[in-house]
Formats: sequence, structure tokens, C-alpha cells
Amino acid sequence: MEQAELRKSIGFIVATSLVIGTVIGSGIFMKPGVVIAAAGDSTMALWAWVIGGIITLASGLTIAEVSVKIPKTGGLYAYVEEVYGKFWGFLCGWMQTIIYGPAVIGALGLYFGSLFAGVFGFSKQTETWIGILAVLFLALINILGTQYGGAVQSLLTLAKLLPIFLIIVFGMVQGDVPVFGMESESSQAISMGAAVLATLWAYDGWMNVGFVAGEMKNPAKTLPKAIITGIVIVMLCYLGVNIAILHVLPASKIVELGPNAAKEAATLLFGDVGGKIIAIGILISIFGCLNGKILTFPRMPFAMAENGLFPGARFLSRVHPTFHTPVQATVLQVAIAVAMMLMTSPDRLTDIAIFSVFTFYSLAFYAVFLLRKNQKSDHSLYKVPLYPVTPIVAIIGAIYIIGSTVIAQPLDTFLSVLITLSGIPIYWNLTTKQKDKMAKKAG
Repeated sequence: MEQAELRKSIGFIVATSLVIGTVIGSGIFMKPGVVIAAAGDSTMALWAWVIGGIITLASGLTIAEVSVKIPKTGGLYAYVEEVYGKFWGFLCGWMQTIIYGPAVIGALGLYFGSLFAGVFGFSKQTETWIGILAVLFLALINILGTQYGGAVQSLLTLAKLLPIFLIIVFGMVQGDVPVFGMESESSQAISMGAAVLATLWAYDGWMNVGFVAGEMKNPAKTLPKAIITGIVIVMLCYLGVNIAILHVLPASKIVELGPNAAKEAATLLFGDVGGKIIAIGILISIFGCLNGKILTFPRMPFAMAENGLFPGARFLSRVHPTFHTPVQATVLQVAIAVAMMLMTSPDRLTDIAIFSVFTFYSLAFYAVFLLRKNQKSDHSLYKVPLYPVTPIVAIIGAIYIIGSTVIAQPLDTFLSVLITLSGIPIYWNLTTKQKDKMAKKAG
């Protein structure tokens, strides 16, 4: 019997909205102060957002070709495994399960807790616990059934655009603070690499659109157009929000306020009540982004466990008989995330997450050259525009981010690499067991 094909129902508008919806989350509201402090002044901070957007655009266009040539579920893990073999695929999946996924969930939870406490007048000591409760609540919702998590995601997607639109429009019109050349007055060492790294947290999520290439009406045309349009719109939104906030608050004040800068700008623009409404809109945006991560990230250890390539594979590959969800895999991701939330700050978690994932993104970018060399050219499939310039820009961007993070945060990068490499003995142990089982069956 032939396998049923995916229904090709996604057009340009839906594909573009997917790009925008999966990228915009917490970063644009939480990172302006971090970027300004690292860049040294407002002008360089805005350039950091532009550079981050260019790296993201080149990365998205490059991965789009990889996803079309390797139409498998699993995203980055599937691409790395297909091109470089099971060993590198396992390390990629191990990194995403043990570091990247939990760090992203943990950071979003902590950002949510920080803003929630600020909006509703809770003490600073409660921020972490509010974030943990949000993570546990959404984990429970997604455990009860994917349809509930999906419904929450649908309800929250449009809400995230409202505060962005209002802050841009009213900030541009009502603000009177100079935007360019304003010093951060931060004691932090100036590092453009750290500034760009912070913006990439806000741009993260672009990988997801490649997952639905097989469901697009004409992926060769729709996918690149959607990626270009979506990321350009996101870049304009991010630049608009930053310019608007800088037009309302001095750069040094944005650095001082940190995650609460957008909320303070909204209060100055719309008064206490209006500011709270905008802040609640920002909370909804972060909450929706967090829900999406908790919904999708556990599928990585679950898929690996199904293939017998994860410790406790039998346990983690189970699907709940009533809810039909990967309960154990979800609990694993959330447990690691909560541990991270108790140990460190959200900004540190975002840097660790981006550094870890970009080490494997660089492999996926280079895969374009290998795939073109080893596969016959099919003109009906999507090809990255301006080849080989675009993938080279993506690779250089990834190397720049990795190198900058190693220099700026040697301890964090060392720990990330160490945890990733800890998967090597686990891989050899699991594959040896699999070979022994096959030998016994054959005997």
C-alpha cells in the first residue's frame, strides 16, 4: 500500500504568518536593554538588530533548501543525521534535549515570571516561582492532550502583534528622546558579538517553517518568499519597537530597567491602565511562545527514544493510553528546565541555548554544499538564492556567534560543550546494545 502524501494546502500568506508567528516571542520585549548594554550605545544596538536579522535571513534561506532535499520530520536532528551520520545526529538530538530545549523553556518561564511580578505588584523573590508555575501549568495542559496545547497556541498567536503595533505607532508619534548616539552608561564591557547574540534569541524559531515545506502548494517559490517576507517583517517590527522605546526612554534607562523597559515605555505612552494592558499583551506573547516550545520540544527525546537512541528509551517512548501524548518525554524536558531556572538567570540561559544550537546550525548550513555535490540537480525544487554567498554568510554568522560567545563566556561554553560531548559514551553504549540484540536475533 502506498503511503498517503501530505496535503499541499499551505500558500504564501499562511507560510509567511508561520514564520512571523514562530519567531516573535519574548526577545523583542526582554532584550533591548541587554543589546544596548553590550553594544555600548543606541546606534550600535540598532545595527546589532540589523546584523542579527541578516544572519537569520541567510540561515533561513539556507535551511530551506536542506529541508526540501531532506523532507523528514525532526528538523535539525534529521538534517544532521542524514548528511553526517547517526553519531552526529545523536549528538545534535542530545544537545537539543539536554541543553537547548530546557534552556529555552527555562528562559521564557523566567522572563514571564519577571514581567508578571512587575505588572501585578509581586515581590522580586516570587519571580522565579511564578515562572516555574507557568511552565508546570503549560506542561500539564500539553500532557492532557495536544489539541489543548494547539488551541492555546492558536488563541495566543495574534495577540502578540498588538503590543508591538501600538508601541511602534505611539512611540514614534509621542516620543521626544533622541534615538541615535545615546550612551548606555553601563559598566559592562562592550562586545558587538554579545549584542548580536542577544538579538538572535529574539530571531530564534525560523527553523520551524522548513518543517512544513512538504505541505506547501509550490515550495520552490512559496518557501523562499515566505522566509524573506516573514523575516523582513520581523526585522522591521524589531527595529520599530527598539526605535520607539529609545524615542520614549533614554538608552541608559532601558539598560537599567532590563526586561521591564517595554512595560515602562507602554506606561509612559498610555498611562497606568493602558500600560498594564500592553504589558498583559506582552505577557500573552511570552506565554504563547512558551506553550509552543513545551508543545514541540519533547518530541525530540520522544523520537530518539522510539529509535532506541536515548537512555531509558522504553520509558521515554511511551505514549499515554488516554491522552495520547508523550508524557514522560515532556516531564523530562520540564524537569531539566525547572532545574536550570533555579540555578541561573534567563539572559544566561538564552546565551547558552543560542551558542549550543548554532554549533549544529553551522553543520546544517554546510550541508547545502554536500547535498548539491552528492545529489542530482532538480530544477523543480527550491534552491537557496545567491548561492554560494547566502550559505557562506550563514556559516560566517554562526562561526562569529560561536567565537564571540567562547571569548565572552568561556565557562558557559565549556559546560555546554562538555554536556554535549557527554553524549558520546551514551551513544556508544546504546549502539553496542543494539548490535548485541541484533546479533542474538541473528544467532
